[in-house]
Amino acid sequence: MANVTKLKKGLNIRLKGKAEKVLVKPELPRKFALKPTDFHNIMPKLSLREGAVVKAGTQLCYHKYDPRIIFTSPASGKITEINRGERRRIEEIVIEAGSGMEYEDFGKAEPSGLDRHAVTEKLLKSGAWPFIRQRPYGIIANPDDTPRSIFISAFDTAPLAPDYDFLMKEYGKEFQAGIDALSKLTTGKIHLNINPDYPCCDVFTKASKVQINRFTGPHPAGNVGVQIHHLAPIHKNGVVWYVNPQDVLIIGRLFLNGIFDASRIVALTGSEVLKPKYYRTYMGASIENMVRENVTTDSNLRYISGNVLTGSGIDSGGYIGFYDSQVTVIPEGDNPRFLGWAMPNIDKFSVSGTFLSWLMPGKLYRLDTNYNGGERAFVMSGEMERVLPMDLLPEHLIKAIMVGDVENMENLGIYEVIEEDLALCEFVCTSKIEVQHILREGIQKVIEETS
Repeated sequence: MANVTKLKKGLNIRLKGKAEKVLVKPELPRKFALKPTDFHNIMPKLSLREGAVVKAGTQLCYHKYDPRIIFTSPASGKITEINRGERRRIEEIVIEAGSGMEYEDFGKAEPSGLDRHAVTEKLLKSGAWPFIRQRPYGIIANPDDTPRSIFISAFDTAPLAPDYDFLMKEYGKEFQAGIDALSKLTTGKIHLNINPDYPCCDVFTKASKVQINRFTGPHPAGNVGVQIHHLAPIHKNGVVWYVNPQDVLIIGRLFLNGIFDASRIVALTGSEVLKPKYYRTYMGASIENMVRENVTTDSNLRYISGNVLTGSGIDSGGYIGFYDSQVTVIPEGDNPRFLGWAMPNIDKFSVSGTFLSWLMPGKLYRLDTNYNGGERAFVMSGEMERVLPMDLLPEHLIKAIMVGDVENMENLGIYEVIEEDLALCEFVCTSKIEVQHILREGIQKVIEETS
């Protein structure tokens, strides 16, 4: 097949608990939340106080240093809590849902009949702009920039990731409307990247105004950063935007229906889920209805909004992240193991072949969050390069960040990666280095130095 990029480096972590392709529509969640912590490089300022009545699309807060970037409510109801963390930073704006869903009216519009300014203003006013992020840095896009191109990855290779062909198969009209709107924002191409190893739904293959590219290989082949690297690498002064497929639907509904409809399908996955399935819910919804009487009761559990490599920890009544289409439940891993690595451990996944489980290449595993050791000397082992399908030296990059060498960070490719791209590097690191946290610190330093 023409135009196929075959990636050999990477790693598929074989976990139990993949979602069955059954769609469940539970009752409307009792609570929703907007979490400013989902956004990098944003200083949130409240627009409303506790007790305010809101509709879906009502402005809740804005970015202090660019008030055009606003964040709106995913549901209608009343603001009941504003939870703060260190230095009174806003962590959650909680909305208690009303009896039904009411929406702010932003007016219907045909994207093809609008210019770039009109499309941008509609996205900003409705709170849909934050769905558009930029590389480098993995931050919300600057409305004043004109990106070289826009990327959409139509498949996800992360552990237990949702099947986007299943999620999107009934939403061709909304997806095309979203593409039409995004096409007004760039003079370049919209790259729609699919996986040729599986039948792709018509929503993707029949979309217009896009260039379809094909990628195959182990995780992280589905990461947009890896795809950008192989099609058109990012340099210091280049800007590329990217959007998740389900967020393209929200943008499409905004123009078709004139409302901020944050509904989405979420995969409930993980070894501790009794019936892993897909749920029709909303961005920012509480997972309480999804996990109630649907998880094991024999262990302490870790609830994750997102996948096990890059997701954020929440509790059993926590809220789905702004960009997430997956919730994962796994064991916490707080029980000591007799003799540790010295045991045969046929039930443990091993990258290096330390355990006998390497003899069972198709086995699925019930893994927990245990580090299996503590942080130690960071030595150059080459293990990170073996799981990163990019022409970079991740170990050298991380060391450059640790010593604060900005020039070396730039030379080693910090503009091309964000946390999800190096998540596997953290997973395989025998030194137990917090690669993703260090990388974000480096990105923030580069932003400060170059702004």
